[in-house]
Amino acid sequence: MSQLTVADIFTISNALVLPGWVLLVVLPLWKWTRIFAAYLIPGLLSLLYFVVMISDVGSFKGGFSSIHDVGEMFRNEWLLLAGWVHYLAFDLFVGAWEVRDAQRLEVPHWYVVPCLGLTFLAGPIGLLAYFGVRAAVVRSWPGAEPPTSHRTPRPRPPVPPPARQS
Repeated sequence: MSQLTVADIFTISNALVLPGWVLLVVLPLWKWTRIFAAYLIPGLLSLLYFVVMISDVGSFKGGFSSIHDVGEMFRNEWLLLAGWVHYLAFDLFVGAWEVRDAQRLEVPHWYVVPCLGLTFLAGPIGLLAYFGVRAAVVRSWPGAEPPTSHRTPRPRPPVPPPARQS
């Protein structure tokens, strides 16, 4: 069996992310959608990112201190692949958050679908679009409402009274 090339891994990564996006658009309420789109696929992509990054540590030029250094770093095709996988994982995770947040706030799913398309194609623009839809429907920006939890809080054990001093 031959070794996978950067182009092979790029193609596999792109194919891996697509089912998550389709599930978010077509089956947003299915219990497995959250598992695949928010955890499993981004988790696998994150693992791939980790493997690519640690396997190439020290063998690249450039860095993060200037735009020139970042450009120099991304001349390495393995680090360019890692950057792409980073985008794939984070954009899908953000799309899954948009769907969960919209469900929690009862934002109609069809309002969210265009935002998912934008998040898929241009991450931050899709997130910004979702913030706009959310604000228009809920009339509140993220973070303005009190935090909620779907979990039942655990009962706290009673606190014993302080010991009397004589």
